[in-house]
Amino acid sequence: MPLPSALHALSGTFDGPVLLSGDDGFDAARRPWNLAIDQTPAAVATPAGLDDLRRLLAAARDAGTPIAVQPSGHGASGDLAGALIVRTAAFDRLDVDLDAGVVVVGSGVRWGAVVAALEGTGWAAPAGTSPVVSVAGYTLGGGHSWFSRTAGLGSDNLRAAWVLRTDGTHERVDDVSDPETMWALRGAGGIAGIVTALEIDLVRTPAQWGAALTFDAADSAAVIRAVRDFAEHAPATLNVFTNSMRMPDAPMLPEEIRGRSFLSVQALSSDGPADAFLDALRGAAAVQRELVGPTSPATLAAASGEPTDPTPGRGAALALAQLDDATISALVDFRQAPEQWPIVGIDLRMLGGALDSPRRAGFSSLASAGWLLHALVPVFPEAPAEPGDASIAGLLALLAPAAADRTIPTFLAPGQTLEHCGTAADIDRLRAVRASADPDGILHEGRLPR
Repeated sequence: MPLPSALHALSGTFDGPVLLSGDDGFDAARRPWNLAIDQTPAAVATPAGLDDLRRLLAAARDAGTPIAVQPSGHGASGDLAGALIVRTAAFDRLDVDLDAGVVVVGSGVRWGAVVAALEGTGWAAPAGTSPVVSVAGYTLGGGHSWFSRTAGLGSDNLRAAWVLRTDGTHERVDDVSDPETMWALRGAGGIAGIVTALEIDLVRTPAQWGAALTFDAADSAAVIRAVRDFAEHAPATLNVFTNSMRMPDAPMLPEEIRGRSFLSVQALSSDGPADAFLDALRGAAAVQRELVGPTSPATLAAASGEPTDPTPGRGAALALAQLDDATISALVDFRQAPEQWPIVGIDLRMLGGALDSPRRAGFSSLASAGWLLHALVPVFPEAPAEPGDASIAGLLALLAPAAADRTIPTFLAPGQTLEHCGTAADIDRLRAVRASADPDGILHEGRLPR
């Protein structure tokens, strides 16, 4: 199908690059972070500033082509056929105000830059585990971090946003000037406009302390139960991730982990050592390896082990309302079954704390959940997808009875909609916000159910 002339005309008026289907470099530009997802947009544009964004709005309106803002390619759902993808790398503002405890971040900035700017200040950002995820995509999708039990979701920490409306108006909005837009921005993405910058609360962390303990896979149930039991009275300053790893016998892996299974527990405390938690873990099973001491967000980011380059992968996430003994036993048995080899990692994060009482109104919430689980299936060239898909389906079916009633958008799988993240009334409210802010449907509807 020929591209609308309005998109072709962009290249003559646009200050930044515009790549159309068929142009050299288009295939590389259209790819999301997860290379297992195929995006087929009509064009990919990287605006140089606000004037370019306004030109995009005009071209999209004339062409009948929706705009989808995708800063770094994370969170792709694979439903952008015929859309105009916007990359926001030029919006690189980064202003830190330690006296006020806030940071203003452009929509093209990634978390690594913010973490680096705060190193050694006694403040931290409510950043995700990956330094290469964009601040905007993470925050506008909810975002769970090492500080979520202490400070809430990333979206809970959104104070204000600079938004380009579809009529070309650019303004700062907050809970006083436009509470409905702010409610939608806290989790439902940019359905009310193109976000160019965000104002975000920082987290006071005067004494950051971390621990990483490794256990034999055979002790997984006992260790997970110990973490579960401690969660009932854990202080909000303690954040805990438990990770079950089943490494393939692949030659590219270090020998110490190749073909091995193990369970690790990582903890971050923002107010000094958590000795009682360590005692509970040590009493549950023999520790194979232990690393304990002062830490920092930069250290955590470097040790996360997450890829820093685009890579293919599949997975699934689920918020759990409960984690009783039967669920733990079933999860561990499933994990250890030989036929479940495609699932390399299962990450289980302790919720509660500040997540139970969000201090700002927003679409995203984990108040009804106690745990957040994520499973990862790597994708290898020429490898069939069926075994991994079957393992993921089996895991989700196993855990369905323990599932919470909602999760957050940053943990949705490709193809899932915001129906998994809110009530029917919430979805109706989002549609009303979108209809008011974008009556012509210029902005892509994102994960709103059709």
